[in-house]
Amino acid sequence: MPLVAHNPLPTFERLKQEGQTILRCGEAIHQDIRELHIGLLNMMPDAALAATERQFFRLIGESNAIIQFNVHPFTLPILPRNEQAQQHIETYYDTFESIKSQGLDALIITGASVTHPNLEDEIFWKSLSEVIEWADQHVPSTLCSCLATHAVMQLRHQQRRYRLADKRWGVYTHQVTQQHPLVNRINTQFKVPHSRLNQIDREQFEAAGLSVLVEGKLAGVHLAVSEDGIRTVYFQGHPEYDAISLVKEYKREVFQFISGQLNDYPPFPEHYFDPYTQAIFNEYQDNLIQALSDKTEPPAFPEPLIVKQLHNQWHDTAAAIMSNWMGLVYKITHHDRLKVFQEGIDPHDPLGLKAAL
Repeated sequence: MPLVAHNPLPTFERLKQEGQTILRCGEAIHQDIRELHIGLLNMMPDAALAATERQFFRLIGESNAIIQFNVHPFTLPILPRNEQAQQHIETYYDTFESIKSQGLDALIITGASVTHPNLEDEIFWKSLSEVIEWADQHVPSTLCSCLATHAVMQLRHQQRRYRLADKRWGVYTHQVTQQHPLVNRINTQFKVPHSRLNQIDREQFEAAGLSVLVEGKLAGVHLAVSEDGIRTVYFQGHPEYDAISLVKEYKREVFQFISGQLNDYPPFPEHYFDPYTQAIFNEYQDNLIQALSDKTEPPAFPEPLIVKQLHNQWHDTAAAIMSNWMGLVYKITHHDRLKVFQEGIDPHDPLGLKAAL
């Protein structure tokens, strides 16, 4: 399942240590197999930058046993970074200018941290809009994750997300609601993690002319696709998450409570912790509240005690959807990355879905 290590990005070595197949450039040259070049616009904050790399690299690398993948991470320079993250980006990341000059076969856009109620007020809005508009004209297919989905829906379709009464986070059951090549040969019911304060509903996706492919009763729309069937793929959940990702987020919120950034102690992510884990965290909360009251040293966060209780119930389906997406991209893209489609592909119906009706 070959990712091509085309530069010394540490993520390649980390994934190799996990047992994933990683080809060095010299090995890849000798394989007479067409390669795909996938862009990863990583807008995540510093603490999640490398983890998000690994999560998406992992899904891409596991998606096909034959295709060679060159994954090109890049970010938005306007996003504030600490020294370590900035050094990582300058050493291993491409620039948007180089991405544009060489072209891409597909693009993934991650979520990002927000500080304003309206997306257009975010510091990254103009830069992100430029990437989205460029991709619309030059990239065969773009996969949007969480906030990126909300941004594209607002930018292209004037559909604004709305604020939820409570944060939606946890692991939720979903169902396939419509047949499509992206959901071929996957479980018709499966779990997906979510973590967001805002949402776009089915009615808004449909008003924009998009097809909803996967939805949950509690979590809402997870997967939708543009009217042409492939140019834009929308995720509202986080199928790329590791088993421990929601614990890390829960831990951050607990520490924000300790520092006074949050007024209320964070609730558990829904449908994620088993009773044993909840009991441990309830005891930790009691001890923490007492320590804060007594102005004594807070107890250590009990992450090591619960790691073995966490189970990934979504990765296989996420990998299957990613495999379907990569297979479709491979079929429609041109060998020349500066050309969007192969000769004879209808840009308004790249997969031939409408023609088959």
